[in-house]
Amino acid sequence: MNGTTNDGAGPDRAGSKPPKPPCKLVGTDGNVFAVIGRVKQALKKAGQDEQASEFVQKAFAAKSYDEVLALCMDYVDVR
Repeated sequence: MNGTTNDGAGPDRAGSKPPKPPCKLVGTDGNVFAVIGRVKQALKKAGQDEQASEFVQKAFAAKSYDEVLALCMDYVDVR
């Protein structure tokens, strides 16, 4: 072992994923386009433009509203 551990207490440095920015989805009233826009905005505000583009592509390829919501949780800290 190299002396580093990942006990789940923080982001995985080996995967080099940026931290998830907070994002409030309250008030989007079940509108999938509003949800996508909020998440995209939160990612861009956090300086994660590449992740924002990736999220939008995956969200529009999703087959259901629930799939989009699950995707949101992969990219942002939903509040």
